[in-house]
Amino acid sequence: MTRWCALALLLVSLLGALPPPPVSTGGPVVARVYFRDQQERDWLGANFDVWEVHPEAGYVVALVQPAQREALRAGGYRVYVDERRTALLGRPLPALPGQTTGIPGYPCYRTVEETQADLARLASEHPGLAQWTDIGDSWDKTVAGGPPGYDLHALVLTNEVVAGPKPRLFVIGGVHARELAGAELATRFAEFLVTRYGLDPDVTWLLDHTVVHIVAQANPDGRKRAEAGLLWRKNTDNDDGCTDSTRWGTDLNRNGTFHWGGASANPCAEVYQGPAAGSEPETQAFQGYLASLVADQRGARDEDPVPADGSGVFITLHAYGGLVLFPYDFRTSPAPNATQLQTLGRKFGYYTGYRVCQSSQCLYLASGTQDDWAYGELGLAAYTFELGNTFFQDCATFEDTIARDGLFALVYAAKAARRPYQTPAGPETLMLTVLPSAVQPGTPVAVSAVADDTRYAGGGPTSEPVEAISAARLSLDAPSWVTGSVTVPMEADDGAFDAPVESVRAMLDTAGLLPGRHLVLIESRDAAGNWGVPSAAWLLIVAERRFLPLVLRAE
Repeated sequence: MTRWCALALLLVSLLGALPPPPVSTGGPVVARVYFRDQQERDWLGANFDVWEVHPEAGYVVALVQPAQREALRAGGYRVYVDERRTALLGRPLPALPGQTTGIPGYPCYRTVEETQADLARLASEHPGLAQWTDIGDSWDKTVAGGPPGYDLHALVLTNEVVAGPKPRLFVIGGVHARELAGAELATRFAEFLVTRYGLDPDVTWLLDHTVVHIVAQANPDGRKRAEAGLLWRKNTDNDDGCTDSTRWGTDLNRNGTFHWGGASANPCAEVYQGPAAGSEPETQAFQGYLASLVADQRGARDEDPVPADGSGVFITLHAYGGLVLFPYDFRTSPAPNATQLQTLGRKFGYYTGYRVCQSSQCLYLASGTQDDWAYGELGLAAYTFELGNTFFQDCATFEDTIARDGLFALVYAAKAARRPYQTPAGPETLMLTVLPSAVQPGTPVAVSAVADDTRYAGGGPTSEPVEAISAARLSLDAPSWVTGSVTVPMEADDGAFDAPVESVRAMLDTAGLLPGRHLVLIESRDAAGNWGVPSAAWLLIVAERRFLPLVLRAE
């Protein structure tokens, strides 16, 4: 090869047109590891940092340390290094030209400090809707001599003027530090709710009659490491025996007290479960906070179901994989409420386009997880959203799809929080219209909507049952279940309830309504008797004009 050819090849490589050079085998690598059966897949999930699972092709994508690589090959596993991904490990994150906020190179994601400051400001500017609540401390804050650490906070959203009881939705982000999208989606969900209250009719009735708890940064110590470009997963606990400062810490999603003990006991492993169940201050803060708010709705046995009228939804936001996962994680056999959990999951899948499955079935067994604890100990309808297709998701994909679709799914979760084991089986009510939308008291108005029982993820023989619409009703200013609400029956636009999608209508008498804005809420029911979640529209009652007689005086 001539000197000029060598220079040309070097230039092309610098411009990024060639793949990265072969990686050294002396450090960790990203690799495909092939398994032969479910048992091997579960073993890999319990001991390795598994990024992806491809059951049909029979392999996982995992971060593999040098000693692990040799052990895998000695054990008969086929291991193939992904040189492109391995070459990207440990690269620093340069800021974009002119970037002054956000994570370097990823301005759509706020830092820990920016997230906390923005949510605290949201609470201070909207004291009737939001409270910024200290729920505990991060690991670094509990020990002396290291980084200062952080307070762990929950943002609590509800209209305090409206009395309860109210169902609860819990949203947790940032449990795994390197998964950037979750914390930002949780933060944007908070901003969406607060800033649209009084403008969006659905957001308004939700915050009037629901409490939303958001912990956007559940692992702030680890997140600061990820903000520097490290693929940091765990918290920063450094006293359990791991002497490698690049690998210590406890996986907070393996440290929960419900069926703890099936993940790695190696304190340097990415899935290290901790020295004991609930050993980490972040786990203690999370579990203590939820347990102080939610009474246990299940029996003591793993087979005891949550009653059909059980309440509350829990969602933890992770990355990546494009999945909606539901319990149990610790075993492959179904949870006692598996059918109902799958139904609500398929609603989330409809909005996100994600695959819906029991975590231990489509990924691998995992113990000590947060969603298993929330369901297993408290009976909350619990889910993990695996957002996007990489840990450090590009901002264009986050803005265009993940944030948009995730907000739709979280709004539905809030709507379903009162009866998550019942209402997701019922129809959604869409395209509400109130005409005219502004009238004087006593003027009748035409209310119409579309009842739809088909909005679920999936298809084929395992898809959600679709029923004909059988009824619809409207209520004013509060959902039908609130004491004192009066409902008005609606009729099918074509004269018969006999299809899974129906246009419905009613004439609403406005006599006696006080001047001002009113909420019109509509629910619909399917032929199996399932009432779905409400949707709302505005109706404005205008004060009646009074005309005084004109008196003419002669001058």
